[in-house]
Amino acid sequence: MAQAAWQDPVPLALDTAPVPAYGSGSLADLLPTLAAGQGVEGLTATIPELTPADRNCVFLIDGLGWEQIKAHPDEAPFLHSLLPTSRGSTGRPITAGFPSTTATSLASVGTGLPPGAHGLPGYTVRNPETGELMNQLRWRPWSEPKVWQPYPTVFQLADAAGVRTAQVSSPDFEHTPLTKIGLSGGSFLGRLSGEDRMDTAAQRLAAGDRSLVYTYYSEVDGKGHRFGVDSDAWRGQLMYVDGLAQRLAEQLPPRSALYITADHGMIDIPFDEHSRIDFDEDWELRAGVALLGGEGRARHVYAVPGAQGDVLAVWREVLGEQFWVASRDEAIAAGWFGPAVDERVYGRIGDVVAAAHDDVVITASVNEPHESAMVGMHGSLTPVEQLVPLLEVRS
Repeated sequence: MAQAAWQDPVPLALDTAPVPAYGSGSLADLLPTLAAGQGVEGLTATIPELTPADRNCVFLIDGLGWEQIKAHPDEAPFLHSLLPTSRGSTGRPITAGFPSTTATSLASVGTGLPPGAHGLPGYTVRNPETGELMNQLRWRPWSEPKVWQPYPTVFQLADAAGVRTAQVSSPDFEHTPLTKIGLSGGSFLGRLSGEDRMDTAAQRLAAGDRSLVYTYYSEVDGKGHRFGVDSDAWRGQLMYVDGLAQRLAEQLPPRSALYITADHGMIDIPFDEHSRIDFDEDWELRAGVALLGGEGRARHVYAVPGAQGDVLAVWREVLGEQFWVASRDEAIAAGWFGPAVDERVYGRIGDVVAAAHDDVVITASVNEPHESAMVGMHGSLTPVEQLVPLLEVRS
């Protein structure tokens, strides 16, 4: 039998990467649509399926993607029963945005802008002013928040227009830079327990003739990262948050709409050498790289001066069958970060951007030991990470 001829690996074509639905059905479109329906000037309703309401509440469950709800009807009977109501009763999800990670998504929710405009295009990105990696979730090292993200939030615009606006979340988040640049405006009400958050959100919703209330729960994501979305610990959190959502829904005042959504989905990655590629142990991937940013499934790669082309070629050759590997300009042109990228944001994006297609991550065991040990991961453009619910309850 003749031996098959050797064929070089064929990289994934960039036009096969699903692009977030910026401008018609992404997280960045949610609050502008709701506030526009409340008469806030300067904002446009870009999710056409949503019907205006005088009182709007958004409950964001960190890490609970569309596919996770679909797959767990027994653990989340209330949320699962609402799937047909998603996106104005079309039964369809919306998209998170790229990368599908908390800092990026929360900034998109609060500002109503895609990452290329608000400027938080990853978990960690290079600060062009200092050359350092900036962790945009923990805001380390410090950068002046209003310089990093100068646009007003939708909450600020709504509050100025006379809409009763509030955020109900953990007290730990009240003074964080991410809250200040992404979710501030109106009142911040810190509540420790999930039950208190639901009750307070309902009360604040009823406090105005026009009201816009946001509340948040994080531990579904926390248990997913630590134990995986196939674990008993994660399932227990899903059952708990299902009860929270029902508790809030049952307290809605008249003329209200409750929208239950998420910042991203999640996928479990096996602990084997085929599924976890360790950048810190791979001389080929390290060659010519000055900084590795992003996270395991959505990497920003910053090359040493003059090595950008070589780094792109190597990463595409080594990883191109498992990752969509793009240059900065290719990723921008493909619309990964939105229809346009502000000048101040351009240098924050990697010279090379790698988004996972397969069930695989690029870890960094030395420089990112905590992140590299996580079971559940997210960040890329795949449906399990990108698709999030927009479940609706109206009174």
